[in-house]
Amino acid sequence: MIPPGSTIGIFGGGQLGRMTALAAAAMGYHTHVYCPASDSPAFHVSSAYTQAEYTDEKALSAFAKAVDVVTFEFENVPAGAIEFLARSVPVRPRGEILHISQNRLREKSFASAHGVKTAPFVEVKDLKSDVDVIGMPCILKTAELGYDGKGQIFIEDKIPDIEISFSSILESFVPFQTEVSSIVARSPDGTMMGFPTVENVHEKGILRTTYAPARVDKRIALEAERLTRHLAEKLDLVGLLTVEYFVTQTGELLFNEMAPRPHNSGHWSLDGCVTSQFEQLIRAICGLPLGSTRLHTPTVMENLLGDECLSSERYLDDPNIKLHLYAKEAIKQGRKMGHLNRLESFVVKPVTT
Repeated sequence: MIPPGSTIGIFGGGQLGRMTALAAAAMGYHTHVYCPASDSPAFHVSSAYTQAEYTDEKALSAFAKAVDVVTFEFENVPAGAIEFLARSVPVRPRGEILHISQNRLREKSFASAHGVKTAPFVEVKDLKSDVDVIGMPCILKTAELGYDGKGQIFIEDKIPDIEISFSSILESFVPFQTEVSSIVARSPDGTMMGFPTVENVHEKGILRTTYAPARVDKRIALEAERLTRHLAEKLDLVGLLTVEYFVTQTGELLFNEMAPRPHNSGHWSLDGCVTSQFEQLIRAICGLPLGSTRLHTPTVMENLLGDECLSSERYLDDPNIKLHLYAKEAIKQGRKMGHLNRLESFVVKPVTT
């Protein structure tokens, strides 16, 4: 066990790192955030921080000596940096899991190899030939670095005349009913605790709203939790695993993406659950008993994008709304500046199967 009073190193200084640092502080831990960006929101709430490139071995060495365990808030960390840290300090989740989740081809291949269904996909070698194999409509995606709908091209009836100079994946388009996500925590001794499955609504590729619990048939929700537990076990995960699934027209679950960290679709847990995803991450990586994931209040999470944060004070008069702002300096269109949790009952209309 890594006891309270120890220092948790957090790779990445965004809003996920910020909320993880806040949860750690509430449990009596110190935090040390490592991030290249000078305007990192997590810097404001951490005990210490290092602003340096992920390739700076001198800074990495000093960081490793200052912390008792390392976790991360996003996947796009150079594998070499994780390997360097792991020589002298525990990294949870381990670097091999990060490596799998950094690449859509690797993560879908992993899911498929362990019995979790995905949409048909191929690694792009020759786009025309690959489209012939997958069929239209389909989606061309970068294998790495894509998020919030970035790095994707929808191919409906005509193959685009483009030169592909990066690793890419071609997936069959799934006419799904909805998307759900499931989060599971796993401790060093293999103990697991899953959060209730939630339902996600996107706008222009960006998560806009999450419904907790998911407005789907209970069978679908429980199957999502089972599959996520299965993948967490096969990964030998210590920490959190989030998996997004498509719910098809026939009620089947298809693996979409996974993230071995806290996730935007888990923000509802800050106010609607006994234990938030951030507190659960701290418990898992430090070897503490996992907390209850009982949903005590149905919650609707809504992201505040761009300049929507400028009028956020209007929500403060509503006793059923909890407001969370990330203190980001630059406001950009589509950028996640905060979120709100509406603690309310909503009509659950199950997706038909």
